[in-house]
Amino acid sequence: MKQTSTRLIIAGVDEVGRGALFGPVVAAAVIVPAAAQSALAQAGVTDSKALSPGHRRNLYAEICALGVCSVGVASVEEIDRINILQASLLAMRRAVHRLALQPTYCLIDGNQRVPELGIAQKTLVKGDKRSLVIAAASIVAKVWRDRLIVRLAETYPHYDLASNKGYGTAKHRAGLNAVGLTRYHRRSFRACRDVLAP
Repeated sequence: MKQTSTRLIIAGVDEVGRGALFGPVVAAAVIVPAAAQSALAQAGVTDSKALSPGHRRNLYAEICALGVCSVGVASVEEIDRINILQASLLAMRRAVHRLALQPTYCLIDGNQRVPELGIAQKTLVKGDKRSLVIAAASIVAKVWRDRLIVRLAETYPHYDLASNKGYGTAKHRAGLNAVGLTRYHRRSFRACRDVLAP
């Protein structure tokens, strides 16, 4: 009897926005076909934090053109209800399940397995520096979330969001002290709780 082997389809998974005070946490899942891996490596795909904004945007377009990508989001309400770690894992699971091509194996950045994923997985600490597919996911998640925060900055101009992307910079904290919280601020985070304190 002829045996059939399952083709290994690997997705890299990473999230961005865990430490921000404002906005959702966003995860991306990316599958890079073998034929495209060399081109993306030569284009400079690496940990998104090591890239300039312009380089990230260019790579984002190239990754989306050559790979299979999806994004998962966990809202501020979910972050406040289940905590930021669980919300990050939820966003990762959503990203994987939204892929148009379902992977047979996932490489997860960090040391936390994604609950209820239903797909074989391996965690990889500093995976965005060690794995091309995780690095690609870090870029997709970062650019997607940055664009969202820049759009929201137009509605909420007091926090310098276009520059800080929701993280707790001095200007962001000054805005919190001056005008208080928006619906997109994470009330479970200490800097936001302090604003609410009498």
